[in-house]
Amino acid sequence: MLSMAAEPAFVRKSTASATLLTSKCSKQFKRKTCSSYIQLPLLYSAARASYSIDDDKNKVYKQLGLFALKRKIEEAVLRAEMLAPAALEREEAKRNKQEEMIRAYDLWDDPAKSDVILAKLADSAKIVDALKDLTYKVEEAKLITQLAEIDAINYGLFKQAYSASLDVSKILDQYEMSKLLKGPYDIEGACVVIKAGSEAHSEIWASQLLRMYTKWGKKQGRKGRVVDKRRSMNGGIKSATIEFEFKYAYGYLSGERGVHFMIRGLNESSSASVDVVPLFLENSYNLQIDETDLNITSSSMLEEEHSRTRPSVCIQHIPTGISVQSAGERNQFSNRIKALNRLMAKLLVIAWEQGVSDVSDIDREAIVDVWQRETRKYKSQPHKLVEDLKTGIQLPGLNYVLDGNLEPFIGALIILRQSTDKF
Repeated sequence: MLSMAAEPAFVRKSTASATLLTSKCSKQFKRKTCSSYIQLPLLYSAARASYSIDDDKNKVYKQLGLFALKRKIEEAVLRAEMLAPAALEREEAKRNKQEEMIRAYDLWDDPAKSDVILAKLADSAKIVDALKDLTYKVEEAKLITQLAEIDAINYGLFKQAYSASLDVSKILDQYEMSKLLKGPYDIEGACVVIKAGSEAHSEIWASQLLRMYTKWGKKQGRKGRVVDKRRSMNGGIKSATIEFEFKYAYGYLSGERGVHFMIRGLNESSSASVDVVPLFLENSYNLQIDETDLNITSSSMLEEEHSRTRPSVCIQHIPTGISVQSAGERNQFSNRIKALNRLMAKLLVIAWEQGVSDVSDIDREAIVDVWQRETRKYKSQPHKLVEDLKTGIQLPGLNYVLDGNLEPFIGALIILRQSTDKF
């Protein structure tokens, strides 16, 4: 019998600032307390999101105009003053209750349970620190705005106040979205597998998706680790696997599962599938699989760009027909462990989606293949437009989305998941 073990985390923090939407853009937290809280990736409610290009912030400021800047600052401050006090009071009460529990509990009696309690307390402390920092940001934005008005509407000061207000929005968005991620595996890391379709230029399109998700990770301050990439002769990729090794990555990216289409004209399109499975970094799940139900094959794959071979392991779960592959490790044993963990993660998700408690109860006929889910259309002709097929959201900025700005789609889908189990 095989049981799943947590994979080691290779979390790499980045200092790169995230690129954001005009109404929700922000800089990296500068306070130590806030940077420690950014376990949750940057995410925004699509209802409040608006299209922007903030690679050139000066251009954004000019487009918004002085009065628009002031209005956005006031909106962010008002939102924070309405929501933050109650949120801080609630989280402080939660932290205090956890501290009382620790004082009343002998941590040496059950080390495993103690680790869980301490981890929850640490997370609560980070949330409290972030919400406290929010109050500082609010006061900073208000003070700078007042100084700007005293100094005969100093445009430079308004820009500083606007940046502070963006930090305010960022913290609130993260806090609100974290409360919506309630799935059993939402807190886990994510393994994203991209595979090119059979249409013309699909391998090039798959490589564009790889760059899009890689950039998304960087904008969250968390670099995705490309653990496997099979290049094609035309400069694209046949497949690639990225691991995002930070908390809540799966909760944010699980809605990306499905087929992504690039439409270049009436009769020209390319496709690629995106599969997302939990990457268990800390938690272990007691899933037992009979080895006789597994078909394990080992082989060597040719790396065309380096003219060399590398080990590969493919595992099929015979009862469900689910197959996974790992070729990113240096030896067959490591690839086998990686593939087993991915298979178990997929089976856990499928069992949860079907509402069964045991893998043996999974209905094979009810399993929805990733190629049967249509997720998004990226249109370059006749107009540049990105249409999300799950939420109905459309954005006019094709290049903006391909640059890793997925927040409107991710946020809208998380909200939608609260009322349906469809996704």
